[in-house]
Amino acid sequence: QVQLVESGGGLVQAGGSLRLSCAASGRTFSSYAMGWFRQAPGKEREFVAGINWNGDSTYYVDSVKGRFTISRDNGKNTVYLQMNSLKPEDTAVYYCARRGNSGSGYSPSRYDYWGQGTQVTVSS
Repeated sequence: QVQLVESGGGLVQAGGSLRLSCAASGRTFSSYAMGWFRQAPGKEREFVAGINWNGDSTYYVDSVKGRFTISRDNGKNTVYLQMNSLKPEDTAVYYCARRGNSGSGYSPSRYDYWGQGTQVTVSS
């Protein structure tokens, strides 16, 4: 059984930064691509960023390009999301997920394990 535990969320003013972490259990973490998603109240879950198994390939939704950076440390079984220049529209619950299936990494259906989420609130 795989467990994903996010941390690092909180309340920040617009223009500020936060770093989210996602710690994974299990010995197969380095074999899987990972992703970050977010969900704001009343909205569907949205892809934010993805990273391949060894970290040499990353991709982002257009709205966060140049502001967010996804990375991973396979020695620590952890994936990170560095968020800079935060905007009020970034307010959401952020989830990390393991990509268990092939196909588009932008689709939540390609991910088989999810964390419980961490709240990010950006005030104007």
